[in-house]
Amino acid sequence: MRTFHTHRMIIVGLVLLLSLSMLNCNNTRAKTKEPTLVKEEKKVETPLKEESPKNVVRVTMDTTYGEINLELWPDIAPKTVDNFVTLARKGFYNGIYFHRVIPDFMIQGGCPNTKDDDRRNDGQGGPGYTFEDECLIPVTGEFKDDDVAKQVWEKIIMPYMENSSNSPQQDIFDIVKEVQKQGSMEPIKAHPVSFYQRRTGINAPIYKLGAKNLYASISMANAGPNTNGSQFFIITKKDGTPWLDGKHTVFGRVTSGMDVVHKIEHLPRDRSDNPNAENQAFINSISFPKE
Repeated sequence: MRTFHTHRMIIVGLVLLLSLSMLNCNNTRAKTKEPTLVKEEKKVETPLKEESPKNVVRVTMDTTYGEINLELWPDIAPKTVDNFVTLARKGFYNGIYFHRVIPDFMIQGGCPNTKDDDRRNDGQGGPGYTFEDECLIPVTGEFKDDDVAKQVWEKIIMPYMENSSNSPQQDIFDIVKEVQKQGSMEPIKAHPVSFYQRRTGINAPIYKLGAKNLYASISMANAGPNTNGSQFFIITKKDGTPWLDGKHTVFGRVTSGMDVVHKIEHLPRDRSDNPNAENQAFINSISFPKE
């Protein structure tokens, strides 16, 4: 028994060292800076990077510069999609223009203040209410994401192994040894999240990112956590904007019409990135074509 206990403590020590090593690796990653404004250049439509969810809502946004067709994802962001669709059916977005355009980053619209003559309040308006973010989705079943595995390790396995009063379950103990042996989180993916919660008695919530902020994604603009309203933006940066993941809810993407988006992206603008009055891109209407 003493030999087993000693062996277990050695493993726990290795677990702690491995965890610290992984955290240090994460901390040395360079922080992404805000995109630098670049000169206008010809844009070429690129393939979508992720498969569409099975359940989508088709949208056609008619603008001053042409049509932008989108698909919205109610299975990933149900409240956000419902909010957008409800406002669009009421005609809320009709007559609103894109008030913020930044080349190689995004175009932003949805502010009702753009309907008045005061450009100073553009970007400050909304529908009169706010609602919560839908960036993260709870996970209890199987998973393949590295980030989910890392959460299971840090929120469930590590606290369980650090509790000296535990005589660890053999299957958890074996997984820890395999993680230590491989130097990766891959062995953790062999079981669903509920397995670890049940075997350790630690029911820490685990989440995964609903969708990433990729090129052509449509996401919610906000003034901080859980302050969504009516404003949205469409990403034009070809590499996406990963620094916005988990901070802005992605609720769909453009399926065609990115050429129109790029025209709007490069409109002449003032110091606040608001297009000049003679070049504004208005949303004429939003419709929902049937399949």
